[in-house]
Amino acid sequence: MKLFKRERYLSKIRGFYHECDIIKVISGVRRCGKSSLMEIIADEISSSGVPSENIIYLNLDKKGLKGIRSSNQLESLIDERIKNVKGIKYLFIDEIQNVDGFEVLINSYREEGDYSIFITGLNSYLLSGELVTKLTGRYIEFEIFTLTFEEYIAMKKFYGFDVSPDLLVELNNYVNEGGFPRTVRLDNLADKRTYVSGIVEEIFKKDIKKRVTIRRKASFDLIVNFMVNNYGCLMSVNNIFEGLKKGGNEITRRTIAKYIQCMVDAKLLYECNRFDMKSKKSLSGEKKYYLADLSLSYASNPDSRINYGPALENIVFHYAKSMGYTVSVGRIGALECDFLLKDQDLNYSYVQVSYTILASRETEDREYTPLEKIKDNYPKYVLTTDRLIQKRNGINHENLMDFMVNGKRF
Repeated sequence: MKLFKRERYLSKIRGFYHECDIIKVISGVRRCGKSSLMEIIADEISSSGVPSENIIYLNLDKKGLKGIRSSNQLESLIDERIKNVKGIKYLFIDEIQNVDGFEVLINSYREEGDYSIFITGLNSYLLSGELVTKLTGRYIEFEIFTLTFEEYIAMKKFYGFDVSPDLLVELNNYVNEGGFPRTVRLDNLADKRTYVSGIVEEIFKKDIKKRVTIRRKASFDLIVNFMVNNYGCLMSVNNIFEGLKKGGNEITRRTIAKYIQCMVDAKLLYECNRFDMKSKKSLSGEKKYYLADLSLSYASNPDSRINYGPALENIVFHYAKSMGYTVSVGRIGALECDFLLKDQDLNYSYVQVSYTILASRETEDREYTPLEKIKDNYPKYVLTTDRLIQKRNGINHENLMDFMVNGKRF
């Protein structure tokens, strides 16, 4: 099957296709499209005239390779594939985290000087221990997310599915279905949610249970459900503890912190820290957590109603992250700005997200006032689903769907 090209990520990686001194690490939650992206990269390299024998592609989750668990086994497999191959070898290893001690082996191939190496896996496991110690400055990470809204629409068109001319209809579809790439090609919502439930179970078995001791699965599930049902809310280990205690659940603060970290490491959740916009310093204590994909909410609680406030925040959070922004929750005095964004040139922008600001003057003021309190000249945005655009104090009011479909930067 022809693969959908996710140009946002490919454009960042192409400049490193032939670099042999830098390992290309492609990371992200399971089933977000890492393997497909790497297949496209291998395809593009092949199409540029590189002989097929110079491209070694190993998917360690595939039948026949699942038994590769040690670095010695992997080394033997690679060496067998590269016999008598001249010139640069392009080495692609999918789910390399399955192999014990892969860090030293991969570094040894990098030091040969004629291997361009691409690996995929979860960055919390890949970029830890020896890989970071031995390869500081010798690898570059490309983090992949599930489909953003504009990718979701583009992928539907690519595979021949109907796309409504009303972007609000498609936004609702996206909120309900989520952005795991494979779900786009499934026919109905029930199948899509069954598929996502399988991903969650796979993550628990392969990315959590094998690495962390979960003594009480019921307690772990309770924390997962709590975090998923409260995404986009300011929270701390302390207030989670108090909330669970009121409900009659006795789980220690240490266990809560451990289980949340498990979810962050497995890329089920993303942390979003608070940032004081006056002092330009990070704040300790409460933070927000966003889901790797909105569909996780329905996989955890299929009867849940859509809460558009956090849902739209989650969508904008991932859009900004996919664009390469560092994302924080902004605070100015007692007021909160949904997102403070920082680009690679250390430029800031400020974003408020709301379903609508047209319901009342009070609603409009709630979104604009925090931005009006910020006295620097960095751009400020209010993103809504409104078609009628408000003008107020130089703040950019934009339609959220148009903003993303047009690939705008903040």
